[in-house]
Amino acid sequence: MRTLLRKLFLENWQRKLISVFLAVIIWFMVNQSLITSRVINNIPIRIINIPEGKTVVDLQSNGTLAKRTSLTLVGNKALLDELSLNDLEVVIDAQNKQGEWIATISRRNLISLNPDLNLSKGITRTSETNVIIRLTKLVSEKIPVFITQPIGQAPTGYQYLDIWPYQLRLNISGPEDVVKRLKSKGIRLTFDLSDITKAELDALRARPDSAQGDEVSYFVPEQWKRVSIPLLSEAPIEIDDPRAKNLRVDFVRISLLPINSKIPVSLYFPTENLNRYNPKNISLTTGPLIQSVGGLDVFAIPLYAKGVSPLFVRIVENMLKITITIDPSDITKELPWSIEFINSRLLEDRYVSIMMSDISDSQIHELQPLDREEYLRNRFRSYMNRFRLYKSEDERLRITAKLTNDKVSLEEGTAPLPNSSKILKE
Repeated sequence: MRTLLRKLFLENWQRKLISVFLAVIIWFMVNQSLITSRVINNIPIRIINIPEGKTVVDLQSNGTLAKRTSLTLVGNKALLDELSLNDLEVVIDAQNKQGEWIATISRRNLISLNPDLNLSKGITRTSETNVIIRLTKLVSEKIPVFITQPIGQAPTGYQYLDIWPYQLRLNISGPEDVVKRLKSKGIRLTFDLSDITKAELDALRARPDSAQGDEVSYFVPEQWKRVSIPLLSEAPIEIDDPRAKNLRVDFVRISLLPINSKIPVSLYFPTENLNRYNPKNISLTTGPLIQSVGGLDVFAIPLYAKGVSPLFVRIVENMLKITITIDPSDITKELPWSIEFINSRLLEDRYVSIMMSDISDSQIHELQPLDREEYLRNRFRSYMNRFRLYKSEDERLRITAKLTNDKVSLEEGTAPLPNSSKILKE
């Protein structure tokens, strides 16, 4: 065995070494001389030397078209095997061009983004492809960005209150028709409340500069202040409006707040039914839910509010009223009722005045006075729109008002709907 190995490797070893060396050289030369073809898809198209004051339709902010092209490349097999999509780019020269023209892509338009690849030596030809290029007027405009109602659920223990500001502006430049269309329709930006955690809101409430109230303002992170406009940029565009720094989502901590004032209950008579229903012959009866105090009918049981701030409750609790509309359903005789705020404008002014003078909330005082007032008025109106009455932590106030023999009575709970057979019979 040892003799066999010696003969195999040591006898005439000089010739054998030269043979191996020549074989490697021949393999390398053959491999470099092999010609093949390969299709490369999604090659970016860059437009250069665009005339001043003009742009190209579908041109993105990075100088490439939104659409891409595919080319069949013929050349050295080793180079083509090494090529990747990120190594190539098609360059089209728009110098001295006007209007719309057809650009033919050939090997001369192909450039390498990889300095280690020499396309001029490795690629012999490409399939010719035509691309329609259209020059148009370049315009710049401020387009509106509408901040829509967020999606998702608020963190546990908090209730979504509002978002502010409702609208921002974004400076863009691009083809005239695209920019005009964006300006007329605007862009919508929607946040997901599920991306905000309870820990983040708790940390904001615990900050030393916090007002220590039930309201928490979550300032939107910078990475959220971007909008996607595929016609202008393949990457999201950052909103450059100075007001974007104040973009926030407001929450209120869910807590049960007592209403310390008795709420009056009154009847409202629509004028179109006065011949049939009027104050002369219809009155409100006292009972477990209604009592008379100094000749005024008020709600008898304690009530609470949730999803609003203690300050809001203190301001409005003496200016609340439950109104029962005398417009009974022909089937159930049930009367609609609602909670009303007496002189809501005055209440709003009081709330804004107190909050404007409160120096404990540094986040609000960072706003300009007019912006601060607008923000606080929107917050107060949001509280009014969301205001609900509760009997306990988990039980909302549900009452049924009925008209029977010209007497209006209140009962707890909602009256069940009559069954279909009764409806048909009546």
